Amino acid sequence: MTFMDLEDPRYAYMFGFLQADGHLSAGTRQRGSLSVELSYRDIDILRAFQELCPYNSTIRERTRATNFSQSHRSAIWTVCSLEARNRLVELGLPYGKKSAGIAPPRVPFSRRDYLRGVIDADGSVGHTAQGLPFVALTTASTAIATYLCRYTKLTLDIPRLPGRNARDHVYNIMYMRESGVTLADHLYYPGSLALERKRSAAAEVAAWVRPAHMGPPRPRRSWTQMEDRILLQAPTLAHAAEQLGRSRSSCQVRRWRLLQGQLPLPD
Repeated sequence: MTFMDLEDPRYAYMFGFLQADGHLSAGTRQRGSLSVELSYRDIDILRAFQELCPYNSTIRERTRATNFSQSHRSAIWTVCSLEARNRLVELGLPYGKKSAGIAPPRVPFSRRDYLRGVIDADGSVGHTAQGLPFVALTTASTAIATYLCRYTKLTLDIPRLPGRNARDHVYNIMYMRESGVTLADHLYYPGSLALERKRSAAAEVAAWVRPAHMGPPRPRRSWTQMEDRILLQAPTLAHAAEQLGRSRSSCQVRRWRLLQGQLPLPD
């Protein structure tokens, strides 16, 4: 077993998780460590990482006061091996703060397992207060946000456009209803390595069936080159929406993608 062979689904998941929730620290004379601190309820995933890691590592517990609890219990997995740290840096896990700069690996890797690791660490799976199923990811990394949207489009035919929110400039990407069901079922397949609580939530999401009172989902309407020309020539988004019989927000997103070069301009 080669440490961090990302074509191995377990290591691909582990690396995605470490990019999102791990921390590499460096000291003098090549000393340093990789650490992951999680709520004690998630200690099983740290034990799985320890088994996958051929280098000496430790898992310890601590209890401390946080903004949410006076006695928060957590588990911390730590690896000090320089060889292990060098391998992780080589694959794209930098030392220090990393949230905005991380990106998918540039070597062959198991894609859905990698994304499940990222979502387990930095995402959410479950139901909204209204009972709607969802899978969501919050990330500061443009590369990760773009990759997730591209992956779901190419693999599952679920289009999403990454965009930063205005409050804290991070990406909040959400897949709801049928798209959430499809993504949860795809990522959390039987036998895959995952946080148990998110695996259970994903199973509940994947079992969701649209209630009869909700009505059928609206079919997607493809854009034609003629519509793209009308959109680009219209004096305002309101004019374009009226001419095309589409929503203003749909026209705004389409025009932005055309002008940013994300889509080919019409002939």
